[in-house]
Amino acid sequence: METSTKQSSPLLGKVRGVYFESRNASRNRRTRFWIGGMTAFAAMLGAMSVAGCGGTDAHASTPAFTVSSPDLASGTFSAKFILNGFGCTGNNISPTIEWSNAPAGTQSFDLQVQDIDAETGGGLWHWSVYNIPATATGLAQGAGNAAATLPAPAAGGLNDFYSTGVTGGNNNYGGPCPPVGDKPHRYVFTLYAVSVPNVEAAAGIPATATTGLHSLVLNRLLGSKLLGTASFTATYGQ
Repeated sequence: METSTKQSSPLLGKVRGVYFESRNASRNRRTRFWIGGMTAFAAMLGAMSVAGCGGTDAHASTPAFTVSSPDLASGTFSAKFILNGFGCTGNNISPTIEWSNAPAGTQSFDLQVQDIDAETGGGLWHWSVYNIPATATGLAQGAGNAAATLPAPAAGGLNDFYSTGVTGGNNNYGGPCPPVGDKPHRYVFTLYAVSVPNVEAAAGIPATATTGLHSLVLNRLLGSKLLGTASFTATYGQ
């Protein structure tokens, strides 16, 4: 619809221009131009309609880039995926992540998971994985619990459980554990498709940069190198 609007305005102007430029001419000349203008206008409308439909159909036929988790299909976390620490007694296993229909030109993926309801002033980062190869279509259950289980050359990123000892190792997945009595917190899983194989090299930041800095790079600084994002939200409260 936007393409049709942009195309139609100048075309309509040209048709009106032919008519008004001829208003001071003889009646026959004006009539001849007006008929020609209407004929051209009809032809242009037909062409625009075909082009518009083609564009809409082409857009509609392009499958959307999506990410999801069969482990979180209910929209919430079971005990298996909850943190084991800070008063929570889950198994702290990272959930399965699946995605499809990556944008053309994708060279790698980056995943970030944030509790957007945490009372930290900027949310709480639970998990991040960078430089997932373009051939990957997901992360297996438990992939976030040890560096060796990630698809090479992917690496876990610094999150807010760094050096706490509750994730089994720095940069591993940290499951939900909101304060008792809080309303269920929202955990947003965001997958980025980028046209570079290594996001840190492209941005000139170290692999040890914070998840917040990575987020700034991915959302603001990569520009056209960011090809698309997909996300879903799961909740948990206790």
